[in-house]
Amino acid sequence: MTTAAQLEKMIKAGRGHEPADLVIKDVRLLDVITGTITPTDIAIVGDRIVGTHAEYQGKTEIDGRNRFAVPGFIDTHLHIESSLVTPFEFDRCVLPHGVTTVICDPHEIANVLGAEGIRYFLDCAERTILDVRVNLSSCVPATAFETAGARLEIDDLLPFRDHPKVIGLAEMMNFPGVLNADPGILKKLEAFQNGHMDGHAPLLLGQDLNGYLAAGIRTDHEATSAAEAREKLAKGMAILIREGSVSKDLDALAETLDENTSAYVALCTDDRNPLDIFEEGHLDSSIRRLIAHGRPIHHVYRAASHSAARIFGLKDRGLLGPGWRADIALLDDLETCAVSDVVTAGRRITPEIWDTREPVEAVGLASMKARPVAPEAFITQPDPNRNEVPVIGVKPGLILTFRESASLETDELGLKPDTEADVIKVAVVERHGINGNIGRSFVKGFGLKRGAIASSVGHDSHNITVVGVTDDDMALAVNRLIEIGGGFAVADEGEILADLALPLAGLMSLEPFERVTEYLEHLREAAKVIGCTLPEPFLQVAFLALPVIPHLKMTDKGLFDVDKFGFVN
Repeated sequence: MTTAAQLEKMIKAGRGHEPADLVIKDVRLLDVITGTITPTDIAIVGDRIVGTHAEYQGKTEIDGRNRFAVPGFIDTHLHIESSLVTPFEFDRCVLPHGVTTVICDPHEIANVLGAEGIRYFLDCAERTILDVRVNLSSCVPATAFETAGARLEIDDLLPFRDHPKVIGLAEMMNFPGVLNADPGILKKLEAFQNGHMDGHAPLLLGQDLNGYLAAGIRTDHEATSAAEAREKLAKGMAILIREGSVSKDLDALAETLDENTSAYVALCTDDRNPLDIFEEGHLDSSIRRLIAHGRPIHHVYRAASHSAARIFGLKDRGLLGPGWRADIALLDDLETCAVSDVVTAGRRITPEIWDTREPVEAVGLASMKARPVAPEAFITQPDPNRNEVPVIGVKPGLILTFRESASLETDELGLKPDTEADVIKVAVVERHGINGNIGRSFVKGFGLKRGAIASSVGHDSHNITVVGVTDDDMALAVNRLIEIGGGFAVADEGEILADLALPLAGLMSLEPFERVTEYLEHLREAAKVIGCTLPEPFLQVAFLALPVIPHLKMTDKGLFDVDKFGFVN
């Protein structure tokens, strides 16, 4: 809380009666409301901007000459777990890209560890340099059609509701539960009626969308077409344009961001791994691409900052003016969003700043409870009542999957993959030590000619998902993950070609993000060796098990038809 003495200091520095703590000298300030660019100094005391549109002296000064100042970027919806590193490493990874606030839903770790996982994230959020805000996971498990490691009811969430880092209720994925007035869902919605509630409603339109919004849900990051986004905007829903490692919706939605809508549009990544951040950037990548699409520059920066803050009730940030939180990205170029310096809460980001953080002990290091499997576990017998086998269709850049079918040959070991038709096996192995389930089916779109790819990142229940051509390699990849406590593995002809250990809840590495990036490069190369044609195969594997995203998904309990919200018979 800001004290009277601090306020007095801020007022005096703002009036120029005493030096500020930090001054960015002679910078070009972009006003994200009007679009004007003004040469000015920016004076900061503590965590607050105290002066603009004037000259100032500071105890510390940053040369802003020929650079632009914009408000720090806000990622409005993401799962830090999908970066495959701890919140502390994520902190180091994205702050240099100008991201000063993130709003995360820890439901990946919550599906494995329950309330313990949320508590871990909140403990980290109190110590990171990046301002990490939390929306409490609304759907753990996401559905009753999969086996999760935990279950969170409203009584499990209420102890966290008033935590200073908590904003509200995270993405309400179970939209059928909302529409059908499921009692457990209604209790969660009731408890957060006076706070923020995030949406998650892919392809939901018409009167069903009206019913969903009537519950008080305000945002959606699942729109995949401009038409869908426009209907949701017309009904008062804020649209979060998502561009992650798998879900790439920016190109389809870019046209919806303009001078009329930018107050109701924000940006998010949802799921983005450190290799993509290293190669492409984070929200800075989305900003430069939206500008390249011809979107008005200051409206793009508004969506990335002020609109995001307003939508989520963060009243102290998103503008560069006296009295606002000093979250600032300095850019060498506006159109390419070339970030060269970052200030967050009045602190300049330097290599030394990371050493000021108090560590948090890792959790979930013994969460991998699956027993080793034999190749016979993946034998899939034909259904005598079917001429063709239902197949999950995968397309690059989409977590939406499609229902396809294939005629497959059989031998003494059951149905055989057809690599010529790009149809291979997929299985989900329950890993929480609850029932030992294994769901089996077929998938198309990976391009594999041999071998197998396995992942313990399997949204949202995070069982082990494996795709492959041979049962032997599928078993080898799964057993490797059991051995290393979770992660990714690529197997080929009885050999592990590459792997990455994710021992923290089977979701996150304990190594620096730079090292994780190296592992991911090796994994991508190994996937190419066995024929994979997807640019991001590992997160694409992870989303095969998400039974709240249309149309066909695989869980440990069987093949699931999301449109019918029931298993394929």
